[in-house]
Amino acid sequence: MENELFLNRELSLLEFHDRVLYQSTLETIPLLERLRFLCISATNLDEFFEVRVGGLKELIDAGRTGVSGPDQLNAEEALERISVRAHTMVDRQYDILNNSLIPLLREHGICILRRDEWTDEHKDYLKRYFETEVLPLLSPVGLDPAHPFPRILNKSLNFIVQLQGKDAFGRNSGRAIVQVPRSLPHILPMPTELSLGKGREYIFMSSIIHFFMEEIFFGMTVQNCYQFRLTRNSDIFLDEEESEDLLRSMEGELVYRQYGDEVRIEIADNCPDELTNFLAERCEINENDLYRVNGPVNLNRLAELFDLEKNPEFYFPRFQQAQQKFIKQKKNIFTILKRQEILLHHPYDSFSTVVEFLRQAARDPDVLAIKQTLYRTGPNSPIVDALVNAAKAGKEVTVVVELRARFDEEANVALAARLQEVGIHVVYGVVGFKTHAKMIMVSRREASTLRHYVHLGTGNYHPKTSAIYTDYGLITGDKALGEDVYRIFLQLTGLGKVSKMDALVHAPFTLHKTMMKKIQNEIDNASEGKEASIILKMNSLYEEELVKKLYEASQAGVQVDLIVRGVCQIRPGIPEVSENIRVRSIVGRFLEHTRVFVFHNGGESEVFCSSADWMIRNMHHRVETCFPVKAKKHKEKILDDLYIYLSDNTHAWELQPDGSYTLTTPEDHEPVSAQMLLMDKWS
Repeated sequence: MENELFLNRELSLLEFHDRVLYQSTLETIPLLERLRFLCISATNLDEFFEVRVGGLKELIDAGRTGVSGPDQLNAEEALERISVRAHTMVDRQYDILNNSLIPLLREHGICILRRDEWTDEHKDYLKRYFETEVLPLLSPVGLDPAHPFPRILNKSLNFIVQLQGKDAFGRNSGRAIVQVPRSLPHILPMPTELSLGKGREYIFMSSIIHFFMEEIFFGMTVQNCYQFRLTRNSDIFLDEEESEDLLRSMEGELVYRQYGDEVRIEIADNCPDELTNFLAERCEINENDLYRVNGPVNLNRLAELFDLEKNPEFYFPRFQQAQQKFIKQKKNIFTILKRQEILLHHPYDSFSTVVEFLRQAARDPDVLAIKQTLYRTGPNSPIVDALVNAAKAGKEVTVVVELRARFDEEANVALAARLQEVGIHVVYGVVGFKTHAKMIMVSRREASTLRHYVHLGTGNYHPKTSAIYTDYGLITGDKALGEDVYRIFLQLTGLGKVSKMDALVHAPFTLHKTMMKKIQNEIDNASEGKEASIILKMNSLYEEELVKKLYEASQAGVQVDLIVRGVCQIRPGIPEVSENIRVRSIVGRFLEHTRVFVFHNGGESEVFCSSADWMIRNMHHRVETCFPVKAKKHKEKILDDLYIYLSDNTHAWELQPDGSYTLTTPEDHEPVSAQMLLMDKWS
């Protein structure tokens, strides 16, 4: 049956989150990096519930209970399977924390003190801290007819409190809710003079509030209190056709995000059934979405340790990124680009080259205009600073800001305002299509002509993530690419028709059909007895027509190697269907983020880099770019990189026909870690 050819998107994504969690168990990884992987797995799961589970529940609420994907699972069936898988994963998270990481942290002098370990000196210090820094910020809500169950803020940490006695007005409801203010730190370091001699001591803010809860309810008896956290559907819906001002509409929707529909509740596992059931009922949560946890609710609170602990032995060794020689030699980048293109492979190559490209453009008197797309940038961005300086220097600067970049919407609203303040033309993209393309165009007057220099990339213009995400970027003065990027910017900022491209492939217009044609070309070559192969590296693969075409290629004898980090819809190894398809996922120190598509093409390999994954949204509902890499040395470099990934036998997970993944091992071969090899090549 056809449905047996496709894996479920949500279950495939959970498999990826589990591969991330596995990293926290590896003794070869420094201790706090293991803790970091645990925290990442927790935030990944948060987003999974906010978006993927929230989306499935929306389908059910809308009465759309039929099959929602080619895997033939309906929303209710998918939620049932998700619940089983996610509960297993959460139990494993807390098992790793309690039985492995916390004991190891203590062994290495990092002690998170329990309340029963506090000395009188600790209690005196914490009482003063609580009364001056915490208590004034708390707003407890008693649960009585005048104070119904409050609207719980998304992912906020709360306590359900059992009380005895009457308050100042004679009320005795017996229960109250206390929300932990987000402005407070999650972890408080203890002064060294209070140390028990076991190492550096830390205390959870939740433990402090728990211990001094009776200070909040003066004159009443606190019988018990228990942590809980509610996760809400956080996907933003904008009716762009009806929105006259996208920026203002987005600002309104961001407020709503904190109070979307409930999708999950996490509760301390020692909370009695009576209170647990009370919370689940008030939050409209069923048993499948209830998670009883043995430890701190919200594991990501532990991430604050990364800023508090400075010992380098607990972290990956510092990696020195390669820097282009022209930057060190303070040469003009446009002089370099007239002779050659610059291919960058982040994080092995420093992102400073991209920043320098913009900085030089901002101060070059021959540069007349700069255009750029911005999807995610991060705070205090040197990219944004360069654009601002260019505008102040009199350049014509246009920026396409994607307001709908998930979970960066608020930052992008503020970014748009900052850019507009200095006279930069800000465009919000195209109604109905997210602008996900990564492009910079610098227009420079040279002699009597205007020449376009461009940067095209697979990742965001975000200096921080460029140090931990793998991405390719190409800076070039190629005329065809420059003209194509110019045409795309015209489409984004104006109202013109689709322009024919000379070199670029772009979504939602030509990317899908071009990839289909490239696969068909390999099928035709294989049918003629020629060598045929495809190598694809991406974050996600979820597009039914492309998957079917890859199955067709496999059946024709084309060797298909897929390096897919996360969601993968395809089932490899099915007899007579996908025997020639291999799928692997690399999970290591860096987040694999490159999108690279290679077609053997009868021995004249075609290499493309893209901002797009092979997903329905990227192919049909986003503005994306896919650019050819033509220079022989750059093509060879990318192919060499891909072969290294395909030979990895230490951090590669191989997808099995049933949707599970198996970690590769060196066995009798030399251990190969792709990321380590690439770091060694550049160090």
